[in-house]
Amino acid sequence: MEEGEGEVRWDGLCSRDASTRDAALENIRQAVLRRTAQISPVKEDPPPESSEGRLTSATALDRLNEMLARLLMLSKRCPFRDVREKSESILKNVQELGIRIPRPLGHGPSRFIPEKEVCCFQVHCELYAFKILQVGNEDAQMHTLFADSFATLGRLDNITLVMVFHPQYLGSSLKTQHYLLQMDGPLPLHYRHYIGIMAAARHQCSYLVNLHVNDFLHVGGDPKWLNGLENAPHKLQNLGELNKILAHRPWLITKEHIEQLLKTEEHGWSLAELIHAVVLLTHYHSLASFTFGCGISPEIHCEGGHTFKLPSVSNYCICDITNGNHGVDEAHVSPAGSISTTESFCEVEALMEKMKKLQECRDEEEASQEEMATRFEREKRESMFVCCSEDEESAPTRDVSRHFEDTSYGYKDFSRHGMHVPTFRVQDYSWEDHGYSLVNRLYPDVGQLIDEKFHIAYDLTYNTMAMHKDVDTSMLRRAIWNYIHCMFGIRYDDYDYGEINQLLDRSFKVYIKTVVCTPEKTTKRMYDSFWRQFKHSEKVHVNLLLIEARMQAELLYALRAITHYMT
Repeated sequence: MEEGEGEVRWDGLCSRDASTRDAALENIRQAVLRRTAQISPVKEDPPPESSEGRLTSATALDRLNEMLARLLMLSKRCPFRDVREKSESILKNVQELGIRIPRPLGHGPSRFIPEKEVCCFQVHCELYAFKILQVGNEDAQMHTLFADSFATLGRLDNITLVMVFHPQYLGSSLKTQHYLLQMDGPLPLHYRHYIGIMAAARHQCSYLVNLHVNDFLHVGGDPKWLNGLENAPHKLQNLGELNKILAHRPWLITKEHIEQLLKTEEHGWSLAELIHAVVLLTHYHSLASFTFGCGISPEIHCEGGHTFKLPSVSNYCICDITNGNHGVDEAHVSPAGSISTTESFCEVEALMEKMKKLQECRDEEEASQEEMATRFEREKRESMFVCCSEDEESAPTRDVSRHFEDTSYGYKDFSRHGMHVPTFRVQDYSWEDHGYSLVNRLYPDVGQLIDEKFHIAYDLTYNTMAMHKDVDTSMLRRAIWNYIHCMFGIRYDDYDYGEINQLLDRSFKVYIKTVVCTPEKTTKRMYDSFWRQFKHSEKVHVNLLLIEARMQAELLYALRAITHYMT
């Protein structure tokens, strides 16, 4: 741990043993009191200080504020009631000493989803209120998931609180991430978090960068590496090229890129290390898509998640207004150009009718292979012209470009005028027949964990669509998955790509392409504009499909290149 936190053992709060948590809380309370003793609230003009004294005082205050911000997070986001209550008590004690304590900013885990719709803590109750799951033993299931997440990560982050709309997927995701970051594997722990930082930074995802900077330091990473990629070991710097191509144009990856990483004498990668790195890169590129696609808010204890400024009489101050955290909950404001509930209802009915007709056409006749290929090329070509509006304002992010090189490199459409890249046929190289076994052979058990996550996301259904029940949504889920792969040039010979235009309207395509290809440009207007009558849980489900389809597409290109190198 860093100096200043060396006397505090936060990890004791992650224990399932109440006495261990109690001892850790008492240790934290004593440490906070020692810090507050160094900080005297100013009641009159203080005597002149030397520049060294002012620096020491400012440093002590910064360290105290970091501890107070973390206690604020624990008081709101810990699954253990004793930790929540004691953290709140410590904050009140500090406030009684005349020292300002932080307060949270924002309106919950997501800027796009009203807080009452998301799984929120009831501070005075051990159980939690859920909008989606209200039958059986789900409260106990949620508590177990939250406790597992907190015990593993030392926090219950906003991504988890949004993903919990779909607990089966969340359980698989947490298990996979835990294995990638903390279990035995080819790469050392600090390398894993640094690779996560590199991947998230390619999409300017300061939310994920902040989380993994803290984790990187916690596992003993060198703070100098955080000053820029050029300060990291050459081995990690060499990964930068693969990172940028995977993130923005994975179809360009060749076996030469793989050879360059493996055959560099002094700073070379082993095959097992490279597989681990590729999985981490694709995982965090996709998680950046989820972060922007669901409008994930900053964590309470991180920059942008709290403030030490006092609220004004109207319960918000100018700093909140500039951050979008004013008194009106933007999630309740109707998007510009919104249409009536009746018209939205008609959109749902029309979509269901299209699904019914397409199923009838499937039963009656099947298009030829030539026609199917033509429809794929047409859809791939049309996807080039789907783009987000450049003048829309997306969420502001802190500049994280120091964590990667070639900042001008970004997404470009698969097919450009005068440029042709061969179509990637899944029948020639697939995850099920090729990628899965390669990953499992070089990084045991990870292939199985990823495969489980893919299947859960793809097969997940509650047989509902908006207000309708007992609906078979498999056709719609497959259209979303295959449209994403089509944008990456990946073709399934047995799929009729003509169905995509029937099932996915333009506003939905704009949202999909933005979240998958340029997630940092995603706006609340885009989120609001598609499937206007559908529940937020269904839109989160869409995001699960988007990120898993994206991850699989990146993996297919990278693993095929590795296979070509090996053969």
